[in-house]
Amino acid sequence: MTVSKIDLLNKQFSRRMFGYSRMEVDQFLLELAEVLGNAADVQKGLKKKIKQLEQSVKEYRQRDETLRDTLMSTQKMVDDLKVTASKEAQLIIDEARTKADETVQKGHNRLAQLHEEIEDLKRQRTRFEVQLKGLIKTHLELLETPDPEKEIAEELESKLKYLKKVD
Repeated sequence: MTVSKIDLLNKQFSRRMFGYSRMEVDQFLLELAEVLGNAADVQKGLKKKIKQLEQSVKEYRQRDETLRDTLMSTQKMVDDLKVTASKEAQLIIDEARTKADETVQKGHNRLAQLHEEIEDLKRQRTRFEVQLKGLIKTHLELLETPDPEKEIAEELESKLKYLKKVD
């Protein structure tokens, strides 16, 4: 049973002989009503304050949750960015290695091609030297070998001179 300030003020006691002093009871009831009224006002104020504090706590919890969610999503984004950056960096490194390998391979291929061309030129030079030596040798032999036509011509010329003398 709850008793309010108004209930106490309206309370009537029966009168009996040799009972309580009416004035004391009334005075007590007034004081009690005042105390209960103040207590009810304080209680009402406290309930209001509790509701305000509960609302504040609720708002702070929502802010806290929002902040946590924001931090978690930010952390996830940072982690995702790190992973993405790491993957991109690895791709760039792999691509650079591939290009470097291709460049080195092209260099090796070009070097092998140049060596082949040098060897081919050496073979051509050797062939040319052999042919030139053979040609020079042949010409020297031709120069050293008596020319039969020249000999015939000289012989004919000497016979012709002889015949001219004889005539």
